[in-house]
Amino acid sequence: MSADPIVDVGPVAHGGHCVARLDGLVVFVRHALPGERVRIHITDRSKSFLRADAVEILEAAPGRVEPPCPYAGPGRCGGCDFQHVDPAVQRGLLGDVVREQLRRLAGIAWDGEVEAVEPDALGWRTRMQFAVDGDGRPGLRKHRSHEIIPVEECLIAHPDLPEVLGRAWDAESVESIVSSTGDTLLVTDASISDDVESSVGGVVAVDGTIRGGRGSVVERVLAADFRVTGSGFWQVHPDAATTLVEAVIEAADIAPGDTVLDLFGGVGLFTTFLADETGEEGVVLSVESDASATRDARRNLHDFPQVRLIGEPVERALRQGVLGAAAHVVVLDPPRTGAKKAVAGIAGLSPRRIVYVACDPAALARDLASFASHGYVLHGLRAFALFPMTHHVECVAVLVPA
Repeated sequence: MSADPIVDVGPVAHGGHCVARLDGLVVFVRHALPGERVRIHITDRSKSFLRADAVEILEAAPGRVEPPCPYAGPGRCGGCDFQHVDPAVQRGLLGDVVREQLRRLAGIAWDGEVEAVEPDALGWRTRMQFAVDGDGRPGLRKHRSHEIIPVEECLIAHPDLPEVLGRAWDAESVESIVSSTGDTLLVTDASISDDVESSVGGVVAVDGTIRGGRGSVVERVLAADFRVTGSGFWQVHPDAATTLVEAVIEAADIAPGDTVLDLFGGVGLFTTFLADETGEEGVVLSVESDASATRDARRNLHDFPQVRLIGEPVERALRQGVLGAAAHVVVLDPPRTGAKKAVAGIAGLSPRRIVYVACDPAALARDLASFASHGYVLHGLRAFALFPMTHHVECVAVLVPA
């Protein structure tokens, strides 16, 4: 196999690369587009496939643009996958990935499109975690590598984030956070000068210890406020929380008095609006195993007498029967790996609707196949481009009894 061979690029695949073939092997090519002819540099080899970067574009496909970020490209920052792709074409690629995963892993045909959410290109990420190299320079890692690429500017970072780049840090990492209400936070073990501390709302150590100011930020969604402590989970696109809440509430079709489960409930984002829908005559059980998130949820949900918080792993709560014998609606927003171990327990509650929020289409497709074996079929699915310039896509799926 000669160095830097030429290949014809095939369809996009899950993970931010496209598929090509070389000497009988599958090649996963980054920095390419379907239909292109490119020269590739092989970055990784296994017995069954290769990984490569497109290092020269011999025949470009429609939708290719000049990457706006100087750190994007082969051998550089691995934070973005599609800096070389027009935003509308990016959404088309994401839709192709969702369709392929649903078809291949669940036997489901989906003809929807990925919906745009503004901002749809740059300046959107409200939480940025930077690694710090041996010289104290903050940066981002190369793709599939621990090597740190120091950066002076990150174009997908929200413009109101606390300034991290351009100064030295004596710690392994520093996270910069800005909330929808303008609260700011740094999460780091680095030494903090007085001028840096005075420029942010709070400084928190990696272990959660408050080092100065506030240890949390306030996020506002529609008319509700949410406390989120330190590095606690919150959607990073500024319009993601509102977009997903509206999609989930529409999909859940709650009736007053319903019993609703919010699994992997976090700080109570969906729980708040589900409780609004059930009214005080209903019941909403919010299940979350992370202790910090549960404390925030207790604060965020204290005005809802119909809400009960359960600080347990979802699978254990289902297995132990603490969620009751039945539920009208189940909402779940699991981690990227999906909810495989919870599927049987959820189906056993015989809900009339299951609303599944997923950040990984492969995990979603596998779980949909599992739900189908327990008598639940896909009723509808919406997909949102909440991570512009990357291969990530958020889906909201609705399942009903077959």
